[in-house]
Amino acid sequence: MMLSTVQPFLRSDAEVFERDDYLEIPITNPSEAIKANAYYFNHPDWAQEYLTYCHRSESFKSRWEAALGDCTGSIVVDIGCGPGNIFATIQGKPKLLIGIDVAPKSLEIAKRLGYVPVLADAVNLPFISGFADIVVLNAALHHCEDMAAILREAARLVKPGGLIITDHDPQLSAWDYKGIAKLLWEGRLVLYKITGHGFHKTDSQQYWGLQCEIHHKPGHGVTKQFFIDNLKPLGFEVDVFAHNHELGAEVLQGQKGKAELKYRIGNLLSGRNPSAEVSALSLMCVAKKQISA
Repeated sequence: MMLSTVQPFLRSDAEVFERDDYLEIPITNPSEAIKANAYYFNHPDWAQEYLTYCHRSESFKSRWEAALGDCTGSIVVDIGCGPGNIFATIQGKPKLLIGIDVAPKSLEIAKRLGYVPVLADAVNLPFISGFADIVVLNAALHHCEDMAAILREAARLVKPGGLIITDHDPQLSAWDYKGIAKLLWEGRLVLYKITGHGFHKTDSQQYWGLQCEIHHKPGHGVTKQFFIDNLKPLGFEVDVFAHNHELGAEVLQGQKGKAELKYRIGNLLSGRNPSAEVSALSLMCVAKKQISA
């Protein structure tokens, strides 16, 4: 049943196996990032915890609803879907909702939320070009070694007039801590262990969670120019919005919101104005593929 649902959109050379809870395109040579993400998000308790607590706020819902518009009747591909956080939060009634991930347990959860789950390497997807109305990547690019390759592969799936939307990837300039700010950042794990604070409950969960965060460290992240350079040559009109996490639809009107005190101090100690656009924690990209004349 799952295979027949996506069959019209598969490349003729795609090798697809139908498992009990997901479709699988074998990953023959997984990268270290894929291994780390597969381990973390395949842990049933960690995956469920991620679904329960991450990207479930009203501000997240408001922001994504504003970016997506009405997705009723649309074909949507969610790359790096995890256990299905985006559509668990915003709901909606797409015609077809495909979720791509590397962790079977997360895909099983996503299936229960209405996704057609596909286990595949996001840098080489089994789908034909230009079939999706909307492709989304939330908190996904920085989990991959080659962010540009993932973004371009995602863009390949978008039909003329369609959208690609990314969010919750760290803005490089905001996380480029220097001097004492970098030392404090690197020492945060010791502080978390002493105080018991932080999202992860055990040392093992924390270790694997950080292993997944390939480009979420000082000197890493995305930039506005990164999205322009990769998407504009492919025929997209590109808008990029800098924001601090807990702000809704106002992000698309140019508002940034205010970061938590610890991030403001980090930017201040790094010689940056904590209220400046370059100090906003995340970038949201909303890009529309132009319709050729």
